[in-house]
Amino acid sequence: MEMRVEQLSVRSEVTVDTIRYYQSKGLLDPPRREGRVAWYGDGHLDRLARIRSLQRRGFTLATIVRLVSGELDAADEALLGELSGWQGDPTGPGAASADGGEGGRGPGPAGERIGPESGPTMTLEELATATGVPLALLKAVEAEGLLIPRLIGGQDRYTSADVEAARAGLLLLEWGIPLSALLDLARRHHEATLAVADEAVSMFSTHVRGPLRRAQPADGEAPPPVDPGEEPHIERLLQAYSELLPAVNTLVGHHFTRTLIRVALDHVDQVGSDAERRAIGDRAATDLAVGDSRPGPASGRRP
Repeated sequence: MEMRVEQLSVRSEVTVDTIRYYQSKGLLDPPRREGRVAWYGDGHLDRLARIRSLQRRGFTLATIVRLVSGELDAADEALLGELSGWQGDPTGPGAASADGGEGGRGPGPAGERIGPESGPTMTLEELATATGVPLALLKAVEAEGLLIPRLIGGQDRYTSADVEAARAGLLLLEWGIPLSALLDLARRHHEATLAVADEAVSMFSTHVRGPLRRAQPADGEAPPPVDPGEEPHIERLLQAYSELLPAVNTLVGHHFTRTLIRVALDHVDQVGSDAERRAIGDRAATDLAVGDSRPGPASGRRP
């Protein structure tokens, strides 16, 4: 069935301006033209429904372009959906509107987080209220890429983990560390972390995702049943992501803490008094013992 753009807008519940915007981004195929009249078909209607569904699951338009063009496949979509943290009925409370807005107020069943950051989510303004950190400061930190929101239903949302991080940053300021120095250090840490994260993702893709995609059933073994449009390795891919992410968090956190303590002890050894060296050495040893779940007598030995 062919229709004019106004009819397509009504049937898809997507504004005419948005339809034309999608066309400019390559999300929709050009309409069939008959003179000055543009005709759209059921394929355009299906594509708009697909775009809305992906938006409700938290996908950005840039990612949607890659999905609908075939550059990313069903396995990529499943993994990206897991990374976006969206679960539940995409048409339920909290789902995004056709233009990427949020249809409902608050997280709701469809906006709940999965994994370690489960729980209510909030806007940046609500984060400022919850932490006591001025909104202008949070905006400055976010602009530097140091505060990273989670994308839920096409909207930037924050979790209890962000509350803890913001309060930790405020504590550093209260102890007298200048904001400019803190932001400069955090910016350089962010840049280094991005480089390491990029390499880590490449390793995951090469050594985990690649072999899973290439895996074939053993001789005489029937392939596992899968839903239409899915691939048999998707479940294993999501399992790998779910298990490896916390493992990486543990490794990175452990290494940074040990490194920070070692550098702090070296610094105190160089510039501190005897009393400072003894006190800091004993406290560092105690902290490490508690962190390793191996309580014992404190000593001034290095980690």
